[in-house]
Amino acid sequence: MLTVLTALFVAWLMPAQDPHQAMNDRGAMVMGFDQDKTTHHFYLYEDGGAIDIAVKDASDTQDRDAIRSHLPHIATMFGMGDFDAPMLVHDSKDVPGTAVLAKHKDKIAYRYRETTMGGRLDIVTKDADALAALHEFLAYQIKEHQTGDPVTVTKRK
Repeated sequence: MLTVLTALFVAWLMPAQDPHQAMNDRGAMVMGFDQDKTTHHFYLYEDGGAIDIAVKDASDTQDRDAIRSHLPHIATMFGMGDFDAPMLVHDSKDVPGTAVLAKHKDKIAYRYRETTMGGRLDIVTKDADALAALHEFLAYQIKEHQTGDPVTVTKRK
């Protein structure tokens, strides 16, 4: 009993973990690379969107290679309608847009490509419901990852 009370007292004294840092810690476990040594960017396009992840330091080949391993895996998972990874990262069973994206999985193309500093997942759809869900999903990612990316829809470059 004393051990439990001691643990509760210590937990009460310790500051709560910053929610963004907690998400980064879960992200590192799920994605396999250091969230503080990488940058995420999310883009909303008229025909879909993109997820771009890169290392901050070009000499960081370990995290770069982990990005290059993670994004093709995510493309496969998302293509099968499996959005467990973002649910784990964000500690939520209700990540905006994912239910509709899973339902419309056959109407969405996920294309991975390697970049100099990491990788990029281009997401394309002609389906209006899937497009709206994708934009909702990406806007949520921008907010949660605090990327500062615009939430306005633009033409793909």
